[in-house]
This record gives sequence, structure tokens and C-alpha cells, in this order.
Amino acid sequence: QVTLVESGGGLVQAGGSLRVSCAASGKIFSIDAMGWYRQAPGKKRELVARITNTGYRLYGDSVIGRFVISRDSAKNTTYLQMNNLRPGDSAVYYCKLRGSTDPKLGNDDFWGQGTQVTVSS
Repeated sequence: QVTLVESGGGLVQAGGSLRVSCAASGKIFSIDAMGWYRQAPGKKRELVARITNTGYRLYGDSVIGRFVISRDSAKNTTYLQMNNLRPGDSAVYYCKLRGSTDPKLGNDDFWGQGTQVTVSS
């Protein structure tokens, strides 16, 4: 089983910054990518940022130039630095890991419980 624990969410004023972290633990054989998604009330879950095991980064259009995703492979941890936050960034932020728990198995997706980010105007 793979467990993802997010931390670092909270309340911040518009224009401020936050960094959220996601630490993966458990039976992890390999990681293909880790990423962050968010879901606001009444909206679909959307990609915020994703980083692959080769370091390739992909960002959602609304966060380009403001958010930066990084990773510490040795710790199976990914970070999301969020700058110039806007009220529209308010959502529950979920960490996702795409990887394998066994060399005989293909990749699967694992999700964290989510951390709330609220940006006040």
C-alpha cells in the first residue's frame, strides 16, 4: 500500500505565498510521476502541476509563472511553491503519485487526502 501525506496548506491573503508538500511512503517500487491537482466546490478536479521521474514539468494554464513544482527523489517527496496567490486558487489540493508497487505490475495512481488552501481577497 502507498500512503501520501500532504502538508502546508492554510489561509493566505491574495498576493501571498504558500508551499505544500507531499511525502509518499509504503511499498513503492518505482515512481513515474508525482503531481498536484485541486478541486474547488462545484468544480471538477484539475491538474495544477506534475513532475516526472526525469524531471519534466507540466503546469495548468492558470498557474504558469506563479507556481513551481519540485521533488526530492531520495525522500519520495514533491513540493509545490505557490506564489502570487489569487482567490481563484482556493481549493483542496490533492497529491497524486503514479507508480508501481511491484516490478511485475504496471503503474497505478495513488492519491492523498488533500490539504485546504484558502486565499482571501
